[in-house]
Order: sequence, then structure tokens, then C-alpha cells
Amino acid sequence: MSKKSGPVKLVGLLSIIFGAVAIIGGITTWATVSTQLAAENITVPADSPLVPGARVQDPISAYAQAEIINTHALASSGGRTFAQLGTEISAARTAGDTAKVEELTALRTTMMNASFLRASLFTSVVAYGVALLVIGLGVMFILLGWALGSLVKPAEAASEAVEPATT
Repeated sequence: MSKKSGPVKLVGLLSIIFGAVAIIGGITTWATVSTQLAAENITVPADSPLVPGARVQDPISAYAQAEIINTHALASSGGRTFAQLGTEISAARTAGDTAKVEELTALRTTMMNASFLRASLFTSVVAYGVALLVIGLGVMFILLGWALGSLVKPAEAASEAVEPATT
């Protein structure tokens, strides 16, 4: 290995190592998220437009579950969001309507729980996306390392052919 090719070979080797580590990390993340979701034993409801009846254990079923939770929560609140219910609670308090405050507070609690569940499921969807991105980057780094390594070999062979042999 000549002094000129040393850094290129080193960067190529480090790229291949980094790529392999990234692929392993991405696959591990994907598997961990899938295992954790599956352990919750969640099934997408039959009225979901996307993968009804599927077990939640992948990005598509997690997304479908998050969306149907929102659909059900909005149906129970008459289409009002968490923030809108807060405004209505304030207005009912101002009007002195304690029964309305209690009713709206219960609805708002349902919307809050739905929001928390959706956020957790969307976090899983994002984790899947990041895992896939890291796997893809790992593949690219391995290819980059391989390409750098293959560029060095012809240059070394050419320099050895030009240099006279010393006896």
C-alpha cells in the first residue's frame, strides 16, 4: 500500500464498517419496535379503512390504529378537538353551568387519552422510518467503501508496474 492510497483505503474500510454497524442498528431498531408493539396485543378495529383486523406490529398497522383512534375520539366528542373542548369548558365555567363543565371535561379527557395514544403510535411510525433510513444509509456507506477500495487497487497495480524492481 502506497502513502497516497493509504487514506483512501482507510476511509473505504471505515465506511464499510460504519455501514455494517448502521444496518445492524437499523434492523435491531425495527425488530425492537415491532416486538414492543406486538406485545401490546392491539388489533386494528374492523371499521378502519386501512388494514382492518390486522395486529399492530408494523408501521402501516400502527398508522392505521392511530388514525382510527382519532376517528373514534372525534365521533365521541361530536367532532370537537381537545383544544376546542377546553374553550367550551371555559365558556361553561363562565356561564356557571357545572353540569356542562363536567360533561365537557369527561369528553376532553377522552380526547387527551386518544391524543396520547396517537402520539405513541406515531412515534413508532417515525422509529420505523428512521430505522429504514439508517439501513439505507448503511447500504450506501458499504457501497461507498467498496467503491473507494476498488479505486485504490488499479492505481497501486499501475505504480508497481512502472517502478523498477530492486534487487
